[in-house]
Amino acid sequence: MAVGESSANINYESLDPDVRLMLQVRDGNGAAFEELVMRYQGRVLTVLEHAVGRRMSAEELAQDVFLRVWRARANYTPAAKFSTWLFTIANNVARNAIRGASRRKEVNVSNVGSGPMPVTPLDRMALESSGLMPTRRLDKTEMAEVVQQALESLNERQRMATMLSKFEGMSYDDIAQTMELSVQAVKSLLSRARVNLKAALEPYMSEGAWPRASTAVSHGDDES
Repeated sequence: MAVGESSANINYESLDPDVRLMLQVRDGNGAAFEELVMRYQGRVLTVLEHAVGRRMSAEELAQDVFLRVWRARANYTPAAKFSTWLFTIANNVARNAIRGASRRKEVNVSNVGSGPMPVTPLDRMALESSGLMPTRRLDKTEMAEVVQQALESLNERQRMATMLSKFEGMSYDDIAQTMELSVQAVKSLLSRARVNLKAALEPYMSEGAWPRASTAVSHGDDES
């Protein structure tokens, strides 16, 4: 793991109540597991939905994430905050799903949902990244769809780093640990993501042209 070793001496059990819950899960406490699911299922679903672009797929993947948590309980060791450990699993699940869909050529890059999407914190982030204000008043559902499509124009790692930063409020260190990257690589990913989001959103903001989503899953141009 390309992160610093400063976390090795941190007592996460004393600092993180969710770690303490997970330790109870390790000891076979089903109620503690249900509590963790209640606390995190919405957050995991949000990240996965924006990662894969489809609500139904995200719901299935979220179930997979928590199933993996349950199956891993016996070997759980609190070497990080619980949220970092959980979103490491979510990141791996999302990455596998994206790559599998790409291999099957079933990635849908134009359908962002069959119904109205709620306006999310990513909307505000995208406007901040674009440095632009819309030339006309935007319908909230339309804006949410535009932002979703702009997000899909990012490559896999930029998209995940952006969501962990903006939705989960993770630090560079936590994102690095979650994605198994160096802190410098995370900073590079987020910097490139801001530039790419601005480029994706600018035509819409100025001319009403929708962003073009990308099906690329390679990330050879990102530092690791």
